[in-house]
Amino acid sequence: MKYEITNETHSICPNLHRIRALKDFGNVKKGDLGGWIESEKNLSQEGNCWVFEDARVYEDARVHGYADVSGNARVHGNAIVSGYAEVSGNAIVSGCAWVSGYAEVSGNARVSGYAMVYGDAVVSDNAVVYGNAAVTGNAAVTGNAEVYGNARISGNAKLYEDTEEPVSQFPNKITIDGVVYIKKV
Repeated sequence: MKYEITNETHSICPNLHRIRALKDFGNVKKGDLGGWIESEKNLSQEGNCWVFEDARVYEDARVHGYADVSGNARVHGNAIVSGYAEVSGNAIVSGCAWVSGYAEVSGNARVSGYAMVYGDAVVSDNAVVYGNAAVTGNAAVTGNAEVYGNARISGNAKLYEDTEEPVSQFPNKITIDGVVYIKKV
């Protein structure tokens, strides 16, 4: 076993317990306190995956492989974070969403529904990816952009917003691929 569930409960979510490392692995040292999980099903005992700081993983969500969840991030529902993926900041991954590979979800970003973020893809700032949408390859969805429905953002595409309003919305069956930069003017 690489970690144990302590008796310390979360102040807002009393069903969540803090974790403690039982051995050194990755960037974690024996005795380090981690974030919060509901049960052992939420965090694999194998690999170097870890829940750091005040991050929370609960319900039927799972973190495995070498993935990290940190900051105040939340992973819940049936969501999966795997591979070398990172979920950080105040990001939320929920529903049946899947974040894998070397993907990053950070800031106040949201990934939900059956959405997938994988490869070296980045979803950050206030971006939202939901429905059956996918962000893959080296694609980045940032700012206040929204990707939903069956949309696919892939390759080296960059979708971002410089405004406070979420006006970059890509629904349904659109596919953006290759070296593409989309910016509101």
